[in-house]
Amino acid sequence: MKSLARFAILLAGLPMAGAQASDFDGSKRLICAPVIAMDCQSDGKCSRELPAEIGAPAFMRIDVARKVVVGPKRTTPIAHSEISDKQLIVQGVELGFAWSIVVDATDGAMTASMVDSGGAYVLSGSCTPL
Repeated sequence: MKSLARFAILLAGLPMAGAQASDFDGSKRLICAPVIAMDCQSDGKCSRELPAEIGAPAFMRIDVARKVVVGPKRTTPIAHSEISDKQLIVQGVELGFAWSIVVDATDGAMTASMVDSGGAYVLSGSCTPL
């Protein structure tokens, strides 16, 4: 998992012009676009993929107030959220996966993970307020 963490850090998105911490504190709906995906098996083998190749949506909306993440095919409940001055974290469970999405409070860089007993998918991209 150390290599996954380093990979996720290296893939942080580009800073957004004019972004404010209040844009990413959970008070505004966000639209997020994953642009890079890693498919990692439990044996440690990982491959870089396009998000669409692993079934990830091109865009997803995070609505902390309604406690949902909305994609084009389904709406997933947020079971837990945590907001700090550094990041927004939302988590849940769906289709046998535990998932987490972390959004940087300063620039909207997003890292998401979906994990089951067979491995993990790690997505990297950016979010912007709606």
